[in-house]
Amino acid sequence: MIDFGFDKLALIGAVALIVIGPEKLPRVARTVGHLMGKAQRYVAEVKAEVNRSIELEELKKMKTQFEDAARDVEQSVSKELNQTATELNQAFGAQSFSAISESAAELPPVYRHPKKNWRLKRSAVPQWYKQRHGVRARAQSGAARVARFRPKRGL
Repeated sequence: MIDFGFDKLALIGAVALIVIGPEKLPRVARTVGHLMGKAQRYVAEVKAEVNRSIELEELKKMKTQFEDAARDVEQSVSKELNQTATELNQAFGAQSFSAISESAAELPPVYRHPKKNWRLKRSAVPQWYKQRHGVRARAQSGAARVARFRPKRGL
């Protein structure tokens, strides 16, 4: 950055006072201050964006390392499980342990949402209570209500 001392700032102020004049100097100084503030905010935003991109790259690297480690652990566990199953099969000479090794190689069950229609609004008041106490079950529009209670003509 440019190094401004007190003497240089005083010289710049004196030249600005002579060139611009005392009437316009406050407005020019305010404008220069606003522009400097905008420039500093822009530089800060660029720095923050660069830092975010660097952190994102580091997180991606950590994610791949973690996935590799998890894959290695999974492979070693399945290898040991298969080895143990084959040893047990050889020791007992039975086929029952092959089912254990096959079931261990399967993935865990997938979550399924219960067969409820969650879009329907469920009320805490039972339906029989509403019917007994005259609570309206169906809402009517304003026009339908007027038509329902309009006196009949021609009588």
